[in-house]
Amino acid sequence: MLAIIVAMKKEADALLCSAAVKNECTLYGKPVIRGSAFGKDFTLLLSGVGKSNAAAAAMLAATLPETDALLNFGLAGGVPPSAAIGSILRITRAVQYDFDLSEINGTPIGTLDEYAEPSFYLQDGASAFPKALLATGDRMTNSSDSLPLLKQLGAALRDMEGAAIAHVAEFTGLPLWMYKAVSDEIGSGSIEQYTLYQRQALQALAQNMHTIFGEIDG
Repeated sequence: MLAIIVAMKKEADALLCSAAVKNECTLYGKPVIRGSAFGKDFTLLLSGVGKSNAAAAAMLAATLPETDALLNFGLAGGVPPSAAIGSILRITRAVQYDFDLSEINGTPIGTLDEYAEPSFYLQDGASAFPKALLATGDRMTNSSDSLPLLKQLGAALRDMEGAAIAHVAEFTGLPLWMYKAVSDEIGSGSIEQYTLYQRQALQALAQNMHTIFGEIDG
């Protein structure tokens, strides 16, 4: 069964508005919704915002005996000019841009200990959406300070959960699909843009959910 990890309820509603919900419960403090949509049964876990929340929910999803694949979708900030507000991108690589052992190991920023390079690799293949690298970190600000690093990493998007979920997927061996809708452009004014355009981005997710589910194998 498909296990879905989503940070916020308003993101989950992009799917739930088209789903048949069967039951709801709480597991270890995480709300869990079971249902079906577009011909697939799913278990959706609301993780909360941030990498530790996302990793905890993803590991919890991985321990459920019925889980055989993972999906994450939600909002993200675009690195201009790579991603336009309201567009949806399919994530094929993810990196933690706030993880730095470079002064100890001499490895690029984002590279975990005993790893040689920073990227986690997600499910790839034919897609209706542009493909992108996602940079994940536990911050969202109006600052442009992170833009040079994000561009150096080749990131088109920034969020606060994706790479943590990808990390769990790599360790568990579960296939992971990931899609992000752009709610703002990173840099000065991004918080104001997020407030103004998040509804537009969420509507884009809802309108394209059938296509997203159609790209998931099994």
